[in-house]
Formats: sequence, C-alpha cells, structure tokens
Amino acid sequence: MNNFRMAKIIVVFSSLSYLSVSFLRNYNSPENIEKRCILKFEKDFKNNLETSHEEWNQVLDLADNNYLKCMGIPHF
Repeated sequence: MNNFRMAKIIVVFSSLSYLSVSFLRNYNSPENIEKRCILKFEKDFKNNLETSHEEWNQVLDLADNNYLKCMGIPHF
C-alpha cells in the first residue's frame, strides 16, 4: 500500500514536471514571442485620420522601438 502511494506521488510529480517544461518551451518559442509582441503593439500601428504626418511618424517609431524591445532585439 505504501509503495503504491509512493508510485502515485512519483507519477504525479513527473507528469507535472513534464507539463511545465513543455508549456515553458512552447510559451518561450520564438514564434510565440513574436505573436505576443505583434498583438501587444498592433494597436499602435492603427492610423487615426486626425493624426498629423509628423505625429504619425513618431507613433510608428515608438511602436517599432517597443516591438524590438519586446522581441529582445537590442536597438542602438
């Protein structure tokens, strides 16, 4: 009985470990990071018709810098 309980604990711990490693590997894949960054800063790229050309260029530069920072790409 005690061995069965110990085996269940080992199986549960192993399963949780495998699932957490699998999740983290998938969550931190470059494709998923890129998707999250695009969704996060997509709203910055929507052009408002009342925005001047100079202000729109500043918005695009800021969104571009934020996207590069999100992706972990150094910007000089």
